[in-house]
Amino acid sequence: MIYYKTKAEIELARESCLLVSKTLTETAKLLKPGITTLSLDQFIGHFIRDHGAAPSFLNYHGYPFNSCISVNDVVVHGFPNENELKEGDIISIDIGVYKNGFHGDHAYTFAIGNPGAAIAQLIRVTKESLYKGIEKAVAGNRVGDISFAIQEHTEKKYGYGVVRELVGHGLGRSMHEDPQVANYGKRGSGIKLREGLILAIEPMINLGKREVYTEPDGWTVRTADHSVSVHFEHDVCVGKNRADILSDYTGIEEAERNNPALFSSD
Repeated sequence: MIYYKTKAEIELARESCLLVSKTLTETAKLLKPGITTLSLDQFIGHFIRDHGAAPSFLNYHGYPFNSCISVNDVVVHGFPNENELKEGDIISIDIGVYKNGFHGDHAYTFAIGNPGAAIAQLIRVTKESLYKGIEKAVAGNRVGDISFAIQEHTEKKYGYGVVRELVGHGLGRSMHEDPQVANYGKRGSGIKLREGLILAIEPMINLGKREVYTEPDGWTVRTADHSVSVHFEHDVCVGKNRADILSDYTGIEEAERNNPALFSSD
């Protein structure tokens, strides 16, 4: 079932999406070698609750943490733990919040220190592909146009591995709604996009091959060849002439630039 939101509902959803953005911004300020991902998760949980919301991920189908923090070859759904971050680590932080009856859910990938040219390019290209997908989130297009744009920029242009097993999705009163939004596909395929449809668009792109596997914990997804993976995600509402991006990377990017422990391509 696909749910189209009213203008009032879109604004409620925007509040949740922007709280995720604020949480990611404040978390970015803490990133440095020596900090544990578990301490980051605890901070995230407190920050969300202090702002009158609940962490969407906690206890979702039994997930035991406030956030998903995926390091290096972990694609998504990484468990926060006591391992300390170190120079050269790539870390994707994926956060969901539930407030006013709506979910926000998006992610950003950071590099601790200079990751080297190859990984810096992967980060840049994956982020670019997110916006290329967003450009297609316009009424009258089809969901496959988003998918094709992401694959075209990452796999066909740069030869990266585009993960097939995990996809973007609709977003609203439930964290995962229809339709699914794959990061690969054919232009002109899938459902026709209509105004009021909120989507979480999230390219998951590997430096190496596209194959992944899930660890015995049932959640942690790694690249099969243990190459680095990068994940970016925005929440957008399909518009008449252009997509309305409900989440906001502005503060996150500023925090990234101002944190000397982080690499910024800006």
